[in-house]
Amino acid sequence: MDNSYLIYAIGFLAQGFFSARILVQWAMSERARKVLSPSVFWILSIAGAYLLCLYGWLRNDFAIVLGQVISYYIYLWNLNIKGVWRRVPMLLRIVLILTPVVAGVCVAGNAAEFIDRFLLNSDIPMWLVIYGSLGQILFTLRFIYQWLYSRREGESTLPAGFWIISLAGSLAIVSYGIIRHDPVLIIGQSFGLVAYVRNLIILKKETNLK
Repeated sequence: MDNSYLIYAIGFLAQGFFSARILVQWAMSERARKVLSPSVFWILSIAGAYLLCLYGWLRNDFAIVLGQVISYYIYLWNLNIKGVWRRVPMLLRIVLILTPVVAGVCVAGNAAEFIDRFLLNSDIPMWLVIYGSLGQILFTLRFIYQWLYSRREGESTLPAGFWIISLAGSLAIVSYGIIRHDPVLIIGQSFGLVAYVRNLIILKKETNLK
């Protein structure tokens, strides 16, 4: 079996989790007529991040790996504030917490190889690495914004700013995926665009009713 098929399978499975989280969140919000932040959204986020980080690693794509690492612990924080984290088996909690740390230690121990593989990769010019990384950072800023907003509110919530940043970041990643000829990024990100717009519409209606 060609390894590229396996790599793409991992990527599409990761995007499947991400698409499922948006679909479930969207459906639940439509039913409630207000934008919700359900626990399943964050559970699917962790599953998707795990697999997409692996996909990025196998594709030698620094931008993808960077995007998942930034938001990873915010997913865990949301699970904790929603009371889900304490119900996760202890062994799994340890694995989830330590995985990025262990990966970071491995990267630090092989820094030269990491730079050659991800930053000096002849298949991905430096300008494209920078462009893709900026797109991922912008897209990931939505979770930093969501985290700060939720901390202030004292509950896990998905405010309007989250969806606005999602739109901008998603468009940037789609364009990066087109340049990279990466169907995983193109299809995965395109799916979310409709849901981001719809959540903004729901939020506007919700505001008008108050």
